[in-house]
Amino acid sequence: MKEYAIAAIPADGIGPEVIGAGLRVLSALEQRLGDLRLRIETFDWGSAHYRRHGVMMPADGLDTLKRFDAIYFGAVGAPDIPDDVTLWGLRLRICQAFDQYANVRPTKILPGIASPLRGVRAEDLDWVIVRENSEGEYAGHGGRAHRGLPEEIATEVAIFTRAGVTRIMRYAFGIAQSRPRKLLTVVTKSNAQRYGLVMWDEIAAEVARDFPDVAWDRMLVDAMTVRMTLRPQSLDTIVATNLHADILSDLAGALAGSIGVAPTANIDPERRFPSMFEPIHGSAFDIAGKGIANPVASFWTAAQMLEHLGLPEAAARLMAAVTRVTGAGILTPDVGGTATTEQVTDAVIDAIRKANL
Repeated sequence: MKEYAIAAIPADGIGPEVIGAGLRVLSALEQRLGDLRLRIETFDWGSAHYRRHGVMMPADGLDTLKRFDAIYFGAVGAPDIPDDVTLWGLRLRICQAFDQYANVRPTKILPGIASPLRGVRAEDLDWVIVRENSEGEYAGHGGRAHRGLPEEIATEVAIFTRAGVTRIMRYAFGIAQSRPRKLLTVVTKSNAQRYGLVMWDEIAAEVARDFPDVAWDRMLVDAMTVRMTLRPQSLDTIVATNLHADILSDLAGALAGSIGVAPTANIDPERRFPSMFEPIHGSAFDIAGKGIANPVASFWTAAQMLEHLGLPEAAARLMAAVTRVTGAGILTPDVGGTATTEQVTDAVIDAIRKANL
């Protein structure tokens, strides 16, 4: 029996609440399956660590994380610390150092959860958004000069490389190929961003020749928001730049009922480093400590983690338990329910223990 080492980083806001719920569910899954062994080690990195030490994570944090098979991450961000400090000090530091270049965000309408889209059916909205996660608009290149003066200058340089675009495009075509509809939509803004995103379009066409069984089309990002809202059934797998996919996946989560149910995986497809799994909802300090944070996203991203570790049966059992609970109407307030985080978690654990799942 193989044991898998998981680094848990609950971090900020509701992160400790939803990761704590996720760890309880994973423990119940271990007990239910018998042949699953997860060795969890929790790290107290994040904004509280920053207030004590002036850094979001220790200098040797990356070396520490390399020993693990996966990272289970909560959320980052605090009202009293600049967002760029928290994000670049922890989450992006891990993503970039471990070259987790494929950010994978599945979206679907779960049983018992209503979409705000009028008349949409669950089968109309079942997407996978693939976000380029290593360069583009979040490359961290640029600078500021003449700070505080009227002529102050700030530059934000988006970096697109042929290697980076090609590898994410091949990854996205591969996901599309693995899904029943074999359909990919490539999202850019090449009418206005005439260099990097024109290259995106060109590389998409080149890569498409290696996937003749995948139908694909191209959308400008502004038009894509309209298509997602008015014709969700026309979409399946979507690939976009770091910034565009970040925004579109939040819209996707909202269209599926709430970003409180939306998961994400930061993947190193070559498996040189541990990949990182997190809910996309952020630290949500406005509800932190109230016991009403939706843990479903952390459960779903735990299922992504199990899939990545080569444990599809465990992942399927976890998601079956989640959908049984949402279908029974045991929901937190963000999706129209009255249940607490603990009540949803307890219900999922109970469902995992049922023999007929």
